[in-house]
Amino acid sequence: MILDLDRLREAELRRDPFDFVIVEDFVRPEHLPGLFAGFPHVGRHGSFPLEAVASGAEFAGLAAELEGDALRREIERKFAIDLSGRPTMITVRGHSDGKDGRIHTDSVTKLITVLLYMNPVWDEPGGRLRMLRRADDLDDCAAEVAPIAGTMVAFRRSASSFHGHYAHRGERRVVQLNWVTQPSVVRREIARHRWSARLKFFNLFE
Repeated sequence: MILDLDRLREAELRRDPFDFVIVEDFVRPEHLPGLFAGFPHVGRHGSFPLEAVASGAEFAGLAAELEGDALRREIERKFAIDLSGRPTMITVRGHSDGKDGRIHTDSVTKLITVLLYMNPVWDEPGGRLRMLRRADDLDDCAAEVAPIAGTMVAFRRSASSFHGHYAHRGERRVVQLNWVTQPSVVRREIARHRWSARLKFFNLFE
């Protein structure tokens, strides 16, 4: 197993200001070198469906565990939610352009969001995820998470699940897993991400 599910079981579900859990060392350390090497090559800003980028064998194993039944059952227990039959979607980010991190709650079609960070070190003041109590204040936060490799954050999407981070420009690797309401959401999101990726690619030449 790449993921240490015992750490998720032992982690506290925090309810202020919304339901979330932070799990350090969620990825077993012996797997990190292979995951670093096999992380999808994402050379520009944006969020990309996993199927649209090339990745290594170790990373494919990680994706399989993220979408597997074992993790789903632990998330269901932790958040007291039934995710059986709910579609999943994995996207990856490799770079921030200085505009990422604006406060938001995620779309209403997302039920649970899981963020798994893949940065070997993080010394920057920006780019640290904050779980927020308000929609207009990055400093009114219940927790701050440095995006260091192996750290996982999961939260229940709600009207008050505000989160964001101070601006960072440069590499910032993160894998995002979502359980969503229905299959059409996955199809629409993949199409949107692909279209956005095409626009970003062509904008490089403007």
